[in-house]
Amino acid sequence: MNIYYSDPFTFPLPPKHSFPSEKYRLLRARVERWPAATGVDLLLAPRATAEELLLVHDAEYLASFAAGDLGDEAMKRIGFPWSPGLVERSLRSCGGTVAAARHAARAGRAAYLAGGTHHARAASGAGYCVYNDCAVGARVVQREAGVARVLIVDTDVHQGDGTAAIFAGDPGVFTLSIHGDQNFPAAKAQSDLDVALPTGTGDDAYLAALRQAFEAALDRARPEFVFYLSGADAFAGDRFGRLSLSKEGLRQRDALVLGDLRRRGLPHVTVMGGGYGKDIKDSVDVYEATVAETAR
Repeated sequence: MNIYYSDPFTFPLPPKHSFPSEKYRLLRARVERWPAATGVDLLLAPRATAEELLLVHDAEYLASFAAGDLGDEAMKRIGFPWSPGLVERSLRSCGGTVAAARHAARAGRAAYLAGGTHHARAASGAGYCVYNDCAVGARVVQREAGVARVLIVDTDVHQGDGTAAIFAGDPGVFTLSIHGDQNFPAAKAQSDLDVALPTGTGDDAYLAALRQAFEAALDRARPEFVFYLSGADAFAGDRFGRLSLSKEGLRQRDALVLGDLRRRGLPHVTVMGGGYGKDIKDSVDVYEATVAETAR
C-alpha cells in the first residue's frame, strides 16, 4: 500500500503553530519503523498542480494566495502567516491526497500522513486550511478514473464546512460529517448528512451514532470511491476537541469505517485530519492506529 508524506516541507511558524509539522514528522518516523512485512511504500507527496486545484478552487483566490496578496483579514481566517514556505506546504498537503487518490483508484487503498483540510472553500481558506485536499482529490478521480459517485466520510471533530459548501447540490459527491456541535466553525454549513454530538460524548454513544450515519450515507450515496477523513481530535485528551473518546474508541471508529469499506471492495483514501493532544504523542498514537487499520 502506498502511504504519502510531506512533513520535510515545513516553514517557520510562531511557537503556538508548531504542532502541525511536528506531529506529522513524528507520525512518519513511526511508520518508517514498521516491519517490511507490513508491505507499505512511503512516498514523498507531490505538489498539487494548478490544473488540479482549478477543479475546485477559484482562479483569483489561487493567484492571490500564491503571490501573498490575499490580505490580512483573509490570512487571519486561515490562521497562518503567509510565506513562500506556506505555499509549498499547502501544495504538498493537497498533492499528497491527490496522489493517494490516484493510487487507490488503481490499487484499492492508500493513505496520506497529513491532509484533511476541510475548512477551505472554493474562494477562501479558514481554520489552517488553504486548499481542500479531499475535494480536489474527489474531482481528480471523477475526471481521471471515471468515478461517478464519491462519498466523503469526515470524522474530524470539527464540521467539514468547506467540503459541504463546495459540493452543495452536487449529486456526484455525498458529504457526511460527524462532529462536536459546539466546535469550530460557529456557523456550520449543510452537509448531505450532519451528525452534531454534544460536548463530552464518549465511545459508546459516538460509535452508535457513527454506525447509523455511515450506513445511511452508504445507502444514499451508493459510492464508487470513498475519502475517509479520520481526525485525532475527538480524543478525550485533545485541547480543542470537546468530545471524550478513548484511543480504543477511536480504533473502533477506524475499524468500523475501514473494515466496511474493505468488505464492500470500495477503493478508499485515508487522511489524518485534526489532532491537538495536550500530549502530542496521544495524537500521533491515534494517527498511527488509523494508518495501521488502513494498511491491515
